[in-house]
Amino acid sequence: MPRAPRPDRPAARDFESELARLQVATADGGSRGMSMLLSPVLRLVREHLGMDVVFVAQFVGDDGIFRHVEARAGSRVMAVGEACARERSYCQRVVDGRLPPLERNVPAREDFSRLPTFDFPIGCYLSVPLRLQGGRIYGVLCCFSFAPNEDLGQRDLRRLEMAAQLTTRLIEELGT
Repeated sequence: MPRAPRPDRPAARDFESELARLQVATADGGSRGMSMLLSPVLRLVREHLGMDVVFVAQFVGDDGIFRHVEARAGSRVMAVGEACARERSYCQRVVDGRLPPLERNVPAREDFSRLPTFDFPIGCYLSVPLRLQGGRIYGVLCCFSFAPNEDLGQRDLRRLEMAAQLTTRLIEELGT
């Protein structure tokens, strides 16, 4: 049975058509900076999925460096340029298969007490690796909310993967 769209989230068709529009706009971006081109993509992901924070983290050595962050007003929990030890992140666990790419209710996980903790709650998340041509992992595109969200599904994960493809293309064309 298809789920009814949440009133605070745009329809799936709107997401896909807006992402397609952004792909064209970023292709014509010329010399505009990466942040100017990526910001609307991250905002679309955050708004469509109803998340509090969306970010791109680049893996550099043992750290994940936050390169781009889009947060709901009043939800500043990380800043561009800050680092988090990869081993202390959910993102690294997703990349290496220790955590699933979609988690609707993090606090309900059986292993919750063994997961890393932060200065803010993570109720749910979606996370996908950013694979460059040749297969090397640049980092991750992740989003999370402070509260669990049982409405998240595989369709939402596929949309994040679509946004990750555009993000990866921008990274390859323009650099971080």
